[in-house]
Formats: sequence, C-alpha cells, structure tokens
Amino acid sequence: MASKLFSPLKLGAVTLPHRVLMAPLTRCRAGEGNVPTDLMAEYYAQRASAGLIISEATTVSRFGHGYPNTPGIYTDAQVAGWKKVTQAVHAKGGRIFLQLWHVGRISHPTFQPEGVLPVGPSAIAPKGKAWTGKAMVDFVTPRALTREEIPGVVAEYVRGARLAKEAGFDGVEIHNANGYLLDQFLRSGSNQRTDEYGGDHIKRARLSLEVTAAVVSVWGSDRVGIRLSPGGVFNDMYDERPLETFGYLLKELSKLELAYAHITRVTDQDIAHGAKEGVGPRELRSSFPGTIITAGGFDRAQAEDAIQAGWADAVAFGVPFLANPDLPYRLEHQVALNKPHEATFYASGAKGYTDYPTAS
Repeated sequence: MASKLFSPLKLGAVTLPHRVLMAPLTRCRAGEGNVPTDLMAEYYAQRASAGLIISEATTVSRFGHGYPNTPGIYTDAQVAGWKKVTQAVHAKGGRIFLQLWHVGRISHPTFQPEGVLPVGPSAIAPKGKAWTGKAMVDFVTPRALTREEIPGVVAEYVRGARLAKEAGFDGVEIHNANGYLLDQFLRSGSNQRTDEYGGDHIKRARLSLEVTAAVVSVWGSDRVGIRLSPGGVFNDMYDERPLETFGYLLKELSKLELAYAHITRVTDQDIAHGAKEGVGPRELRSSFPGTIITAGGFDRAQAEDAIQAGWADAVAFGVPFLANPDLPYRLEHQVALNKPHEATFYASGAKGYTDYPTAS
C-alpha cells in the first residue's frame, strides 16, 4: 500500500509536500525582551523539510508569559526577530505557522508586569508549580478577568495575528490547548463564571470562538488553525463532559472553514496523570469534517494508520523533530533516529538545540 504519510496535502491555502509536521515545541531560547534570536532562525531552518512547521507557543501579550525566555509577538523587536526565522525557513523551501498563546493562570507574578497576579477565567489556583527560572514555586490564585476586560484579550490575539503576518509567517495556529487561557475558559474545571463566558459548554466556548473569528478576520480562514487537547489533563485541567464540550466547539469551528484543527490524542503519560481514553480526534472526527492534524507520541506506523483510517489527515511530531532535524527523510527511509537530550529541552544555547546531526 502506498504511503499516505508522504503524499501531498492541501492545508487551506497552503499545499504541503507530505504530512510529517513539526509540532509546537517550547524551547526557552528567546533573547532579552522575549525576542527571537539568530540561533532560533538556525534551529527552524534546519527543520524546514517538515511538511509544515508550527512554531513554539508565542505570547500575544506581556501578561501572557509563564515561562522563562519564551518569545512574544507584541513588539517591533519581536517582529524583527521572527522575520529572520521566517526568511530562513522560506530560504530552505519550508512553510511555517506561528502559534498564538496566552498562558492565563499558568503563570506567576515573577513574569507579570509590576508583579501583578496572572489572570484566568475564575479565581481558581491550579495545582502544581511554576518554574521562575530560579526555583519551582506554587502557582498562585489568578485574578478573574472582568467582563469588560475580555474584548481587550481578543484584541491582543488580533494584534498578534497582524504582527505574525508582518513577520512573514504563512499562517497562524491559535493555542486553545494544554491548560492555557483559552482552554481554561473552555473547560468546566477551571471556569466557574456566571456571566455569558461561563456556565454551560456553549457559554464556555464563547471566548474560543470569538478569538478564532477575530483572527480569521486578519488572515482569512484558510490560513488559520487551532490546537485542542480534549483528553489532556496537563496544567490541572478537567471537564465534566469533554465530548460534549469539544464536540460543540468543533462543530462551531467547522462553520468557519479553518485550514485545520490540531487535536492531540491521549498519551500514556496523560493516562498516568489521570486522563481517560476515548476523548480525542478519533472520537471527535464526526464533529469536524475539515482537515485534522493530530499529535501525541506517534511513530511512523501509528501515523500511517491514523491517516489511512481517516481520523487524521496529518501528524505533528514533537520530540522526534527536536532531536532529528531531518525527521521526514529518516521516517521515509527508515533511518534510525537520534536520541533526544532531555536535560537541554529548556536550556539555553546551541547544545541540544542546533547540534543534532542529520542522517547524511
């Protein structure tokens, strides 16, 4: 049987040469002012053979940070830094979308202007700890966003989308997963609001839909994707009826005719932390007839099976791409993979970042 993994794919306005995509990977290598660096341009250019690169999560606001040295997309200097990245990727024939991000309650006053509290849908502290760059500290109880502040949050995503276009990206992906701000609004465990942004699943999905429609107004629907983690429990996430919540959201998103929905599957690691199987792209396929990208610890055989079965159209690889800049070649020709150096995942400098060898 011919490989579908290595067949072309029309992804909205962009045609991909194959379906091995690079997942968004936080690497904590941004410079002062959360500006992308020349080293980051080298890193992404090395991986330009991906069918599509989805950039590391990139904050749309100075209030959106929650980790050291993560890039932003809200200043002129950040745009200039990202231009170097997109130009380097395009020079190698690649395609790259920027992932738009706001961490919400998964932050700490250390990262906030003037040391204020981070924001969230409700004043509920997540279980767990934040890494400040110096120590692990308990998450704080966030300040609940007021109804009057919410249009300003939507405007931050719009500004990030506009600046991403100025920086030369081919499109954007809205980060609506992994326990960050939009996911916090969406799920019942973190959203206990009583206004029109909280309550049942329809109200909880409102901010996700407003942000997506606003970003589409900047880029057009065929250059916008969205990432969801319906079965994930990372960052203390929980929903009482995930299939209802995410099924509704995906049905509403399908009306926008997005380039894709990026839906992660439940991994063994998720299950070890309390997640349940049966809440992923396979189960939600009927709610979203458009293009689905999936991710979550896939190998080549599993990726082929997902695409052949029809519940995914492409697969995003994370750690394997981190350690193998030529991952599509290695998978296609069944070349052994480099082993990742976990100690350098979130370090600084070139070690464990741009020094992984290619197969040649």
